[in-house]
Formats: sequence, C-alpha cells, structure tokens
Amino acid sequence: MRWKVLFALAVTAVAAWPHHSFAMFDLQKTVMLAGTVTSFEWTNPHVYIEVDVQGEGGAVKHWSIELGSPSILQQSGWKFSTLKQGSKVSMVVNPLRSGEPGGFLNQVTLADGTVLGNGPGRGPATPAKKQ
Repeated sequence: MRWKVLFALAVTAVAAWPHHSFAMFDLQKTVMLAGTVTSFEWTNPHVYIEVDVQGEGGAVKHWSIELGSPSILQQSGWKFSTLKQGSKVSMVVNPLRSGEPGGFLNQVTLADGTVLGNGPGRGPATPAKKQ
C-alpha cells in the first residue's frame, strides 16, 4: 500500500514539473515596444524574441519576450524564419511584474506591416502605452 502512495506522488510530481505559470507577467497591463531583433529562438516549449529597444535619451535596453510553443504559433502564420537578426518590429507585450525588461507577447507588427498574435485567438491587442 505504501509503495502505491509513493508511486502516485512520484507520477504527480513528474507531471507537474513541466507546467509553466504566467504569474510572472502582468496580464492586466500592456506595453508597446519598437526595436531591433537580436535573436529569434524557435524552441520548445516556448519561442523567444530577443530585442533591443532604444529608450529616452538614446539608451538601448535589451528585452526578452516569451511566446507560445512553435506548434501553436504555426497555427496563426508564424514560421521559424519569420524573424531574423536585424528585423525591425513593433510589439505589444504584457510586461514582467518585476519591472525587468521582458514580457509575454500579445502581438507583433513586422516591418512589412504584417501583424501576428501569440497563437490563434491571441491578438491583436488593445492599445498600449509606448515604452
């Protein structure tokens, strides 16, 4: 009987381990960013856009933006080649609660005017304040 309890706990712990919480993002707040892509990481379980954003006074701040999984993004038009280093983008993101330069993508506008959300039904976003 005791081994059954231990087994159940072990299976539950393994199943819960890969779960990702979005509590680190302020989903009630949006921020508008415009910048240059430094890398586009098409990886599981989440895709990332690394972007340099020029702020007031010309100072550049590096942001790390999290997206959904590649399989979800492909359903709304994304490809592993959608962004390249040097691409100019405008993004609406839900910022990190910590205030650090990072967030969860709501939508991105590419240099050619294409607008992509963060998967099917996830975008376009409501207007955001410019960062």
